Amino acid sequence: MPRKAKGPRLYLDRERKQWAIRDGSSFVRTGCAESDNEGAEKKLAEYIASKYRPAPIASPLIADVLLVYAKEKLPGTRSAEKAAHNISNLTKFWGKKKAIDVNSESCKDYIATRPKVAARRDLEVLRAALYYWHEHKAQLSKAPQVTLPEKPEPRGRWLTQKEARRLRRAAMKHQHLYRFVILGLKTGSRSEVLLSLKWSQIDLDTGIMDRKVAGETEASNKLKPPVRLGRSVIRLLRRWKEKDGKIQHVCHYNGKPVTKLRRSWGEACRVAKLKDVSPHTLRHTHATWLMQHGIDIWEAAGRLGMSTRTLETVYGKHHPDFQSRSSEI
Repeated sequence: MPRKAKGPRLYLDRERKQWAIRDGSSFVRTGCAESDNEGAEKKLAEYIASKYRPAPIASPLIADVLLVYAKEKLPGTRSAEKAAHNISNLTKFWGKKKAIDVNSESCKDYIATRPKVAARRDLEVLRAALYYWHEHKAQLSKAPQVTLPEKPEPRGRWLTQKEARRLRRAAMKHQHLYRFVILGLKTGSRSEVLLSLKWSQIDLDTGIMDRKVAGETEASNKLKPPVRLGRSVIRLLRRWKEKDGKIQHVCHYNGKPVTKLRRSWGEACRVAKLKDVSPHTLRHTHATWLMQHGIDIWEAAGRLGMSTRTLETVYGKHHPDFQSRSSEI
């Protein structure tokens, strides 16, 4: 009788003095030196996880549901990075539970462990993962009841002109942050657009900034229309471009792209004495300023890549014509 396969395991290549993974007749290099046992074990765990294929059953473990969703649905999507964070949060609570355990009570228990906004985002991913399993793997024996906390009211925090000036001054200590703040206040672009913005997307002759790179698709709820730049911004951009030379990204740190604003944003807000603000506050501020200056709502919505309904609902009260006719009746 043939011997039973031992499964994937670590193997020390004494000639190279490196760990490898032996899986049957296959050898997979880990790149870990003989002394790096911890790194080799981690590589083995990742290898085993990559080979694991959950059985398509009607009552799966939530851990398997989330794993399949992460492997099959998320790759290549815009929300992959954020959803991966949500899945990490979900696994700690739901990992050992089964799909039949998802109901209003268990959801309430989960909501109690997280801030409501964060719990809502996590549970939205859980719901999507369960639907994906049901449609593509096996029909669930019982329809899960994913209960979400109430959707929070839209954030209304925006900066006054004085607050914006304080933030600009505080941001000058960090070149990448200063550019981010200026472009955020002047264009109302989302954070991810500004942090990934390249000089090739800005035409300094026509004064047009393209929010998306050539060939990029956009989500229906996050449009990225081109935006016209004002003269003062164009003057700044010309100086920045001359200084940057061959550097590709507009908001960069020593020539390297910035993916997230960590310490610099918090430090600038403390120096500027601003509370309850985030990078997205710059978008709220630009939208509010457009309304305060009486800009036509269709033009403002087109500039922001926002629906007129959202603009009216969240920012309409700042427009000088807000209820102007009905107020005199």
